[in-house]
Amino acid sequence: MDNKEFGKELEKRTREFGVHIIRLSRTLPNTPEARVIRTQITKSGTSIGANYREANRARSKADFRNKIKICESEASETQYWLEVIVKLKWLSWRKVKCEYEECGELLAIFTSIGEK
Repeated sequence: MDNKEFGKELEKRTREFGVHIIRLSRTLPNTPEARVIRTQITKSGTSIGANYREANRARSKADFRNKIKICESEASETQYWLEVIVKLKWLSWRKVKCEYEECGELLAIFTSIGEK
């Protein structure tokens, strides 16, 4: 797979991840506290794909690296919110496991890309 194909596949993957995070956030309780976390996880989870898309349209290598670092940061934040959700027992580990693992894989990919 060449870089262009990889980029398209990763854009698709991050978009799908964003959709999964939105769906997961809909299942959180309807309390003031949960609404705050719903907003936070939705923002960070969807920001990964949006920033990666922007990275692929960067004007320079420095701009690309900066956007990749943002992707990395947003993936880390999303994992944090998933951990908080489980700790609060709003959702079980079983219900967030797929998203958590996918987020970890995305984080590893963006960390690797950012080091190049």
